[in-house]
Amino acid sequence: MKSILKPLLMVAAMAMGMNAVVTLPARATLELNVNKGNVEPMPIAIPDFQGGLGAQISEIVTADLKRSGLFAPIDKNAFIEKIANPDAQPRFDDWKVINAQALVTGSVSKEADGRIRAQYRLWDIFGNQQIAGEQFFANDANQRRVAHIIADAIYEKLTGEKGYFDTRVVFIDESGAKNARKKRLAIMDQDGANVRYLSDGRSIVLTPRFSPNRQEITYMSYESGQPRVYLLQIETGQRELVGNFPGMTFAPRFSPDGQKVIMSLLRDDGNSNIFAMDLRSRSTTRLTNSTAIDTSPSYSPDGSKVVFTSDRGGRAQIYVMGADGSGQTRISFGDGVYSPPVWAPRGDLVAFTKQTGGEFQIGVMKTDGSGERILSSGFQQEGPTWAPNGRVLMFFRDSAGGPKLVSVDLTGRNEQSIPTANFASDPAWSPLLE
Repeated sequence: MKSILKPLLMVAAMAMGMNAVVTLPARATLELNVNKGNVEPMPIAIPDFQGGLGAQISEIVTADLKRSGLFAPIDKNAFIEKIANPDAQPRFDDWKVINAQALVTGSVSKEADGRIRAQYRLWDIFGNQQIAGEQFFANDANQRRVAHIIADAIYEKLTGEKGYFDTRVVFIDESGAKNARKKRLAIMDQDGANVRYLSDGRSIVLTPRFSPNRQEITYMSYESGQPRVYLLQIETGQRELVGNFPGMTFAPRFSPDGQKVIMSLLRDDGNSNIFAMDLRSRSTTRLTNSTAIDTSPSYSPDGSKVVFTSDRGGRAQIYVMGADGSGQTRISFGDGVYSPPVWAPRGDLVAFTKQTGGEFQIGVMKTDGSGERILSSGFQQEGPTWAPNGRVLMFFRDSAGGPKLVSVDLTGRNEQSIPTANFASDPAWSPLLE
């Protein structure tokens, strides 16, 4: 059978010992419209990749795509064709019979220099053509990253949007008795794998936040008995004190350029107001001057605006202002109390926690306050954080004995538990890795 594979073209080098080789794919005829109100998952067939590590890599790719809620991997027992050569054109009719709309074939091998070589092909079954193909090289430590990158590439090709699988989540790992809880700063892959601890648990740590530069976080620590905010370089472990902030309850959030942080501070006048701090000069600029409680600020993706909560109207509601503090405008008018709003990476939505009627709700609204939608409700859940493509949220929910991490997409129908060894809270999603 004649192969329709195209020549490979080296296009980029990737961080952490990885590089990619990419085909020039044919024009895609297969596309999943993720902007419809009700998305029917696309049936996709993912046979085990060839090679010693092939099954592990394809299993991770399958899990990523299934967890997104946009794809329905077909049971391997239904496959008619057994893929022996992933570089050869498949028998399209065999895959049409089982209603596969897309097929992924691939292989994993070891190079002479010890690196892993992983490649995949994405086939449009009803279009009878290959629509993508790439190969990646990585060291042993990055096996899972290869799989996540392949899943991202497939996701983007079939939806037209960036994926979010090659990302990490920093969070608070909680263990021990409820009245003597040990809290450690931890980081993991977005699917719960590769957990690494960033603090030793000797002091309470809270509310980590990712920097746009991907390698740095802020978090709050009580190691001195008072709330202190630190900057931590994730890869090197180098830590830097930002300052002491009595009365602070949440760590600052970064500006989109990573040069500033924005926070709520309790000053001598007894009022909680919003300040921006330049991380180079450590100078602060006051943005609100209210006799109410102004808190939980978050920058828009272009850095021009800030969303925050304030009880200046009698109870906590969501407001938007310019990054210089100008034009402070209320945008939420629903029942209940709103808390930490977070601007979506795409700039179109604001996520929030809402307390009403004895329950906690995770929801989103447009940046003018219209179109409020509740995605999840529960006894106690809070702390939404956005995936970098702005289509999925992660938050934490109180379960039996302690909090657990949960994700939900913008439809509100695809809710997933995130596996962690212990209780977990305060998640913060990284940008896509490089």
